[in-house]
Amino acid sequence: MALPQPSTHREEAEVYNGAALCKQKSQELLGECRLPKGLLPLNDIVEVGHNRTTGFVWLKQRKSLEYRFKAVGKNVSYDTEVTAFIEDRRLRRLTGVKAKELLIWVTISDIYVEESNPSKITFASSTGLSRSFPVAAFEAEEEEKGK
Repeated sequence: MALPQPSTHREEAEVYNGAALCKQKSQELLGECRLPKGLLPLNDIVEVGHNRTTGFVWLKQRKSLEYRFKAVGKNVSYDTEVTAFIEDRRLRRLTGVKAKELLIWVTISDIYVEESNPSKITFASSTGLSRSFPVAAFEAEEEEKGK
């Protein structure tokens, strides 16, 4: 059975605009789903949308961003639009996110924290490759500075 197209999911969504509000809402969404708040370190967000019925979420930013998670030494690229279906401890069918592995960019399609091991976060590609890291490496920088 085919899932409805993302445009269908946007119709009944809560939509927020403005950089400060969008940053706040994106972090609230991650917190509600028990994912690290620093997972999406986007600062120039112009729109955040969330359909609570289907779990579809999108974030639009002015320009793409390449960010380095220093704690794990990984570069991650965020496109101008990032979409996913958000669930408890999981982002699935993710689009717009790539991680640099050796010399190539690998598209990330799934991010999750297993209930049995909440200290690890796993990033998976659609090819079946995955890699796990400590959740603490993806906490929001403001929280880390406050410790």
